[in-house]
Amino acid sequence: MKYSKATNYALHTIVYLALLPTGKTIGVKSLAEVQKVSPTYLSKVLTKLVKSGFIESGTGVNGGYKLIKDPKNITFLDVIHAIEGTTSLFHCSLDNSVHDRENCLIEKEMNEAEQKMEDYLRLKTIEHVIQKIGKEMVDHLHSVVN
Repeated sequence: MKYSKATNYALHTIVYLALLPTGKTIGVKSLAEVQKVSPTYLSKVLTKLVKSGFIESGTGVNGGYKLIKDPKNITFLDVIHAIEGTTSLFHCSLDNSVHDRENCLIEKEMNEAEQKMEDYLRLKTIEHVIQKIGKEMVDHLHSVVN
């Protein structure tokens, strides 16, 4: 099982935004620099996060991105769905008739496994990660912002 790089960047971006001092924003170039990714690519990820209601963007002198949802209310699964969508990871290769789909035991097992993983990811929040982050990382991010 593999998530896209976009999901990786989205999760990290939300953590970085959650670590910003209150009222601060950060530009796409700084976020991209911290994550060592192209600003163009990261902009596409940020657009999805804005559309999903996790962050907002501002323009002008004080422009940039900031988190608008409480980190304790953002689950890993929320972010994954915002980037990857909600389509099931596994689809049975049997004929697409309803009868065959209902009898695909492999798909049933895979869907059960996927559900367990989603249940786990639904319990893990951005706040959970933030509580484990060391002071060095916070200081590094603040140095990039300032």
